[in-house]
Amino acid sequence: MGTKRQITEYLDIDLERELWCCHTCGRELVSAMESYKRGCLVYDRDPQTIHPPRLEGEWTMAPNPDYVRFVEFYCPGCGQMIEVEQLPPGHPITHDIELDVDKLKEKYLTQGRE
Repeated sequence: MGTKRQITEYLDIDLERELWCCHTCGRELVSAMESYKRGCLVYDRDPQTIHPPRLEGEWTMAPNPDYVRFVEFYCPGCGQMIEVEQLPPGHPITHDIELDVDKLKEKYLTQGRE
């Protein structure tokens, strides 16, 4: 049994080395004690590049960049998008996953040794 465990569709944790890794290419991102987002490439997008205006005038059906932004996180190895957030401008990046690495190591790394 390997030391990597899949956490999300595109994100693994290497329990032995305590690192976040890309599930697609295996690239090591950052320590599992930090937010995996610190190891990703970040693209802070204008929301109108995703949802362009559909109407002319004040109500265009497009998100207003003064009120919302899209922040995308990519693997620096293969370019796989790992996560995307929709945040108000100025809002800090969210820390969305925090694991008890010691408990995971206890569960998965000591399993066949007893």
